[in-house]
Amino acid sequence: MKKLILLSLVFFTVFSCGDEVKFNTPAFQGDRENALWRAKAFSASVEANGYLTITGTSNYETVELIVPSVIESEFNVGEIDVVEAKYTDGFGTEFSTTNTPDESVSVYPELGKIIIEEIDVVNKTFTGTYRFLAFDASGMNSVGFTNGIFYKVPLISGTLPTDPITCVDVEASVETAYLAYEAASLEDGLGFINSDVFAAACNAYSEALTLQFAICGDPDGTLQELIESLEFIESFGDCEISCEMAMENVVEAESQYSTATIGNYIEKCTQYAFYLQQQIDICGDEDGSIQMLIDSLDCGDNDVDGVPNVFENFNGDTAGNLDDDDTDGDGIPNYLDDDDDDDGVLTIFEAKDADGNPIDTDGDGDFDYLDADDDGDLILTINESSDPNGDGNPDDAVDTDNDGVPDYLQA
Repeated sequence: MKKLILLSLVFFTVFSCGDEVKFNTPAFQGDRENALWRAKAFSASVEANGYLTITGTSNYETVELIVPSVIESEFNVGEIDVVEAKYTDGFGTEFSTTNTPDESVSVYPELGKIIIEEIDVVNKTFTGTYRFLAFDASGMNSVGFTNGIFYKVPLISGTLPTDPITCVDVEASVETAYLAYEAASLEDGLGFINSDVFAAACNAYSEALTLQFAICGDPDGTLQELIESLEFIESFGDCEISCEMAMENVVEAESQYSTATIGNYIEKCTQYAFYLQQQIDICGDEDGSIQMLIDSLDCGDNDVDGVPNVFENFNGDTAGNLDDDDTDGDGIPNYLDDDDDDDGVLTIFEAKDADGNPIDTDGDGDFDYLDADDDGDLILTINESSDPNGDGNPDDAVDTDNDGVPDYLQA
């Protein structure tokens, strides 16, 4: 009889205590692997970005529930990273619903829920339920919580927003992000799809969709289908242009390269090499042909005279031998000679048009940088005081009639 009375007393005490924890006093608890886990300390915080975190701690163990908005709503755990449940054990190992389970353990995402049932704006407390299955970083080990309850957990950090993010807000954000994403998928003013602009717009769009999924839900699965149709969903937050886009960039770069002039050749050649490398990075280069093409490009200007190496092959030999081109016969091939015509004016300072292309002042068929008599007056440029101080720069050239045109360029 005493045993029955004692058992009844124990049952009554446990039942009453559980009932009291659940309904009368602040609490944070749940069944961890089917055994009751109860937090000894608990609190809530609202971050600057509007995210809500509810935390419970028992000795060295911690449970954290994170949702992207301070609203009374259901949030699915395990589908998107912005809704997260974490458990840290006594050894410091973190288990998170954002970790992907190893395929040998599970091939499907493990789903759960965090439900904010009540926000007491007067007392600044949160009440709700939760359940989740979280994995460690290896994806091999997991911890599950069921029957989770948090009751009147107080806010101790941050403030309750007066205008929390709602479904209407995120839908508007998604529309704006989509328009930017579409624009970034098109060619810019230079004829290319800018990979950095695209990545930024793509990431912003993916984040907006993810937030919409978290806050608005997706009862008919339409939003999930849209997310799955996007290439970037497999590498969230790490968008890049598609292989097709990369190939379009190469076609445009090749077109600009093939029509390049002395004035813009180095720019267009470097640009072509850049987009070829981008194609390798995104599409691959199985037979190595793209890398061979990159290696064959000569975008250099060895003598830094403003004339790219490829334009200093004047005898036109198909082998591209630059060593047998020496306009002034000084023993230095043009691609290594900073004064190709030996007229005292360095090639880089010879007359050019607004686009940086060389000019033929006297119209004799030789550009000034290859013409020892630039103005065709039968007086060699070097003898017309083109560079009195001898530094190769004709900024001090003599202009006898003060008409703004130096003597060496005026017949």
